[in-house]
Amino acid sequence: MPLMFRFIQARFSKDKILYRAIKNLLGFYPRNIHLYKVALSHKSAPHVWVKGQQSNNERLEYLGDAVLSSIVADYLYKKFPYQHEGFLTEMRSRIVSRSRFGKLALKMGLNNLIFHGNGGFTSSKSIYGDTFEALIGAIYLDKGYKFTRKIVIRRIIDVHLDVDEIERTDTNFKSKILEYAQRERKSAEFKVVEEIGEGHRKQYVVELSIDNVPVARGLDFSIKAAEQVAAEKAWEALS
Repeated sequence: MPLMFRFIQARFSKDKILYRAIKNLLGFYPRNIHLYKVALSHKSAPHVWVKGQQSNNERLEYLGDAVLSSIVADYLYKKFPYQHEGFLTEMRSRIVSRSRFGKLALKMGLNNLIFHGNGGFTSSKSIYGDTFEALIGAIYLDKGYKFTRKIVIRRIIDVHLDVDEIERTDTNFKSKILEYAQRERKSAEFKVVEEIGEGHRKQYVVELSIDNVPVARGLDFSIKAAEQVAAEKAWEALS
């Protein structure tokens, strides 16, 4: 579709506000605006339909997570040509994390575009990272992998992430807590106290106790990530 046609479509479409928002956010006009409406629709939003069925961004989130992981792995492989596999895996884990994507979504202003149940916008912090991944899934389906890779690197990583700083920063808060407990001769225990949802949407609530006293809780889609969230909260309090 020629650029001028997409510009005219964006200007006169009933979705012109969303067209402009995507252009301002990522630098391009969508081909299939419906994909982006789905990507920005929380599961409580009943007004987005696909082939006669209500739809939300969960499937696009699943796709976007895989696409992001692939792009970041390729980016790190080329940026650090002499680093070993363990370093690359750790760096990818630091970048492709739900908490980082949630903060990134806020920084980019993506939170202002998310639709919830009443057709308006939502302020629930728990869905920002999910929506960011869903948006990447929408770009991939709309524009293809090569274009998506360019957007992720040029408009997201290069602009919003300092990869060198991420490399220098020790973000293993669980290790920090365990070292603190050992140094102070205290016990530290991470325990799963609740599971929310099911299937690939299941989230774990992990509680951190020091000397049998609960000090923080973390919520994420893996036990390991939830432990890190709880440890980070506890470390901030201790610091």
